[in-house]
Amino acid sequence: MILNYFTIGMRNLLKRKGYTALNILGLAIGIACCLLIFQYVSYERSYDTFQAKSPQIVRLRLDQSKQGKLMWQSATSYPGIGPALKRDYPEVENYCRLIDDELLLSNDAKHIKFSETKGYYADPSAINMLDVQLLSGSAASALKGPNKIIVSQSMAKKYFGTDDVLGKTLLARGTRANETFQIGGVFKDYPFNSHLILDYMVSYATLVSELAGGGDKTDLANTAFNWYDFYTYIQLKPGTDAQQFQAKLSGFTDKYINKTDYRKANNIKDRLYTIPFRDIHLLSNYNQEAEVNGSGSAVNFMFLIGFIILAIAWINYINLSTARSVERAKEVGVRKVLGAAKSTLIRLFMFENMLLNFMAIVIAAIAVVALTPWFNSLMGRESAPDFSMSAKYWLIFSGMFLAGTLLSGLYPAFILSGYQPVAVLKGAFKNTSGGLLLRKSLIVVQFSISVILIAGTIIVYQQVSFMRSQKLGVDINQTLVLNGVQSISDSLYLNSLQPFKADLLKNKGIKSMTVSTSVMGKEIYWTTSYQSLDHKELGSGTLYRLGVDYDFLSQFKIKLLSGRDFSKDFPTDKKAAIINENAMVQLGFKNPEDAIGRKISNGDTMTVIGVIQSFHHLGLQKPIDPQLITLRLDARQAYSIKLQTADLTGTIASVKTTWDKYFPNDPFNYFFLDDQFNTQYKSDQQFGKVFTLFASLAILIACFGLLGLSAYNILQRTKEVGIRKVLGASTKSVVYILSKDFMTLVVISFVISAPISWLVMHNWLQGFAYRINISLWVFAAAGIISVAIALCTISFQAIKAALTNPVRSLRSE
Repeated sequence: MILNYFTIGMRNLLKRKGYTALNILGLAIGIACCLLIFQYVSYERSYDTFQAKSPQIVRLRLDQSKQGKLMWQSATSYPGIGPALKRDYPEVENYCRLIDDELLLSNDAKHIKFSETKGYYADPSAINMLDVQLLSGSAASALKGPNKIIVSQSMAKKYFGTDDVLGKTLLARGTRANETFQIGGVFKDYPFNSHLILDYMVSYATLVSELAGGGDKTDLANTAFNWYDFYTYIQLKPGTDAQQFQAKLSGFTDKYINKTDYRKANNIKDRLYTIPFRDIHLLSNYNQEAEVNGSGSAVNFMFLIGFIILAIAWINYINLSTARSVERAKEVGVRKVLGAAKSTLIRLFMFENMLLNFMAIVIAAIAVVALTPWFNSLMGRESAPDFSMSAKYWLIFSGMFLAGTLLSGLYPAFILSGYQPVAVLKGAFKNTSGGLLLRKSLIVVQFSISVILIAGTIIVYQQVSFMRSQKLGVDINQTLVLNGVQSISDSLYLNSLQPFKADLLKNKGIKSMTVSTSVMGKEIYWTTSYQSLDHKELGSGTLYRLGVDYDFLSQFKIKLLSGRDFSKDFPTDKKAAIINENAMVQLGFKNPEDAIGRKISNGDTMTVIGVIQSFHHLGLQKPIDPQLITLRLDARQAYSIKLQTADLTGTIASVKTTWDKYFPNDPFNYFFLDDQFNTQYKSDQQFGKVFTLFASLAILIACFGLLGLSAYNILQRTKEVGIRKVLGASTKSVVYILSKDFMTLVVISFVISAPISWLVMHNWLQGFAYRINISLWVFAAAGIISVAIALCTISFQAIKAALTNPVRSLRSE
């Protein structure tokens, strides 16, 4: 029986090779797209799922508001929170704190040195809570006590050539002191699908010990509630209701944080919120994230597109199958006369459908395996496996594929098997109005989706182009940035910095140089709450602080609105401040002139000497922060060098030679500022590329269906075309008659889809602080493009039919 079904099925599929090819190709593209998208979604949603305790762990988020208005939201919080929560709340089983700090590490025996940025000072509990897999060393002692470090396998081999390094030492050269770290453990390289990149961990006791030299900072890292640079993870006991625990945190912040006189006087309140460990990568995009996280909305959107593309392919099958029902009606009539039962016919037609789907999935599987490396590269996921999808998504895909195969086959099967043999064999049979209505409805659905995707593609491209083309208020072009010096102590630093700068400026390829605590494109972590002293009623607020030298504003062409720049002629500038417009507003000053000469304080009083035009320190996804710029001649985090355009390679080589002369113990690491800044748009650009790719493929699949349907419709009207031609109809009028029904459906699709696409893309744009306004021409363009695509698809067959000799057309009937 199966062999008979197979033979009949192949015969029918080969009878109309063109329609079969369109169906198989459309389905194969749809299945391949769906698998690629599901693989991407599966990977993005797999972040942190490898950790055994992750269902019990939450990370804390700190929100600060002033006078009821939200000021900022941070992924970090205060170091005193973890110990206090464990002490006060029995449902807290454990906690760990992480704080990042760039270290210059070296293995003096081999003179190997690297600047390490992907590690943290960490509580000993972090090893178990974060599922750090130790290959050597004990979790109980590896991070116990000061000057202990654990390193990844890769990092161990980088410094020693082997991972058998337990007990060996690394020298940490830093601004506070040169320290020797003993390796207390080596751990398996941390998985890529984690919101943390972990190359090393330094014992938390090391940080406490380093701060102990700071007098009043002796226990700052343990009990403070005013230094919010610590990632705090809380492990809840099994069975704890996370929402009930969250509700208790309001009382906790009032007890420990919001009770100070300063906060009460300025109506400043902090609130803590929990986010499940596994949700951090996709749902947490706040200040001071450990890494650039993904976008949950983008992942969900791509997941939906996967369904849509496959649905469009199945719509093609239903349309073509029902359109061909007239052609196969006589076959059904003969089979029924010969005794075939309806159930037998249903099984036959369903087998044909499954055979076609099987062919498509084989082609799709081959395509997916071949395209996965390219797709991962397109998505910026070179570290992802070649093809991997969790069991959950295989089940979703399999269920969806089987359901779609059945549903797309059942309707045509029941339609075909239900024909009455008497009517069919008498020639009285024709397409039913119900079948025509279904096909028209499905075409409208297909092209409604197409219009939405076309409009979405245009808007995504516009938004990304808008962000990249907007003036930043600062000149970041032709700027080479060197990562700052770590190996020299503060007392000796300036003695080397000034001669280094003087030597650099002798190079004709260098226009200027400035030092700062941060550069554009990198988040500022140095924040302080300031208040105006002249008029306390003007208010206070958190300002993002940037330390610079005398040349910063002029080199980056930052516009002064009022007052002056820092100057060597004013020794008092060490206690001076320059603020941006946003800070001016937050502090309550009426205009730039009004702010000049005013005193502001956070305990350390400063005088405002200038107000600058607000510039974009970060990408346009984020609002401009209120900024405070102070004079810091000892800034060492970044050296920005403005270059001439000629002979960049030679100039960089000269800079390296000068660097090695003054800072031989520090590695020479650099980047171009505009490239670094534009990496902030990388994920949006990638989303735009992928959205455009799959939107184009979805439209292509819709065109396959329209091409097949229009061709079959024209084939059924061959006699009509011949008669019209004999009666004198022009080619133009015949093409119009054959195309108008389809074009009417496309126009209806546009009317339905325009408001839907506006709503969808309007919601997407809300994720950007600076965004375009959606113009009506976008929808007009999407409508025109969809009509043009449909017209091109239909007109080829229509023109071919209109040009056919009418004698030949009538003879064919």
